[in-house]
Amino acid sequence: MVSAFITPALGQTISETIIPDVKTTLNLFGMHIRKVSGEWDYPIHAHPQYEFNYLLEGEQLITVNNRRYLQKAGDLVLLRPGEFHSSQSGNQQPFIYFCIHFDIDDRILNSLLSRLDHVLFEASSSITKRIGPVLGKLVEISSKVSGDMSMLQRMRLQSAVFELLGHLWEAFSVEGNLSSTTYEKVELAHQIHNRLQGLVYQHFKAETPGERRHGIDDIAADLGISVSHCNRVFRQVYGISPRIFLSEQMQHEAKVLLDDPRLSISQISAILGYRDIAHFSRQFKRWCGQSPREYRSATV
Repeated sequence: MVSAFITPALGQTISETIIPDVKTTLNLFGMHIRKVSGEWDYPIHAHPQYEFNYLLEGEQLITVNNRRYLQKAGDLVLLRPGEFHSSQSGNQQPFIYFCIHFDIDDRILNSLLSRLDHVLFEASSSITKRIGPVLGKLVEISSKVSGDMSMLQRMRLQSAVFELLGHLWEAFSVEGNLSSTTYEKVELAHQIHNRLQGLVYQHFKAETPGERRHGIDDIAADLGISVSHCNRVFRQVYGISPRIFLSEQMQHEAKVLLDDPRLSISQISAILGYRDIAHFSRQFKRWCGQSPREYRSATV
């Protein structure tokens, strides 16, 4: 049974470090290693996912949005959703490539990927050198899959792809492939995001949550920016306002707690920091159109 974070009784905790929630969903599609002949000629197509195409041997001539790139062994191609592309041998000889199609619901990472104007990263580039070891790990895991993939192989693949994306983020920020303005904006939005999640747990400890309101003014002050700039930057990166994000987080925690039959609605109201059940019920009904009791009955 899953339950949300429940703070210990006051006075029992000496110190604590709360890590922001991680709720990223990664989907992998059609990952494969393929060896093709010199006559290989894949027609123009597009797909709704991102694609990493990593050349292991030979040469591949890949055309992306009517522009040609000659990909050699060790080179990486990154394709964004909807980009039209085709491929063929670059020298009429066989070649081997490793391909990953994926999508991910992490808004900050998607913000990075959508801004990239690179397609081909040569093997000698600092970017490919940085992520090359993880690509090699993915190739090794994939090459050992035979028939049905085991749970261990599946988890290792997902773990390696997350590691790959993390290195990609670091590489682009360190190497300056994002403009300083864009990078600073995304990092600031990420800081705001983490502090908003922290406010959720502060609500758990608040004796009078109404006095805390949303805490966005405090976040802006701590970061040395205006409230309007805080709202604007967060909306540009995440697509919603900080206030709506915080409300969605509180709503999520309330639903998780209601899914645990061991907790009474009175206990849940107290855990979330509401003055009384009536206050919590009114807020929950604004969120979901039904009372906490009705929600719990419908999900049992």
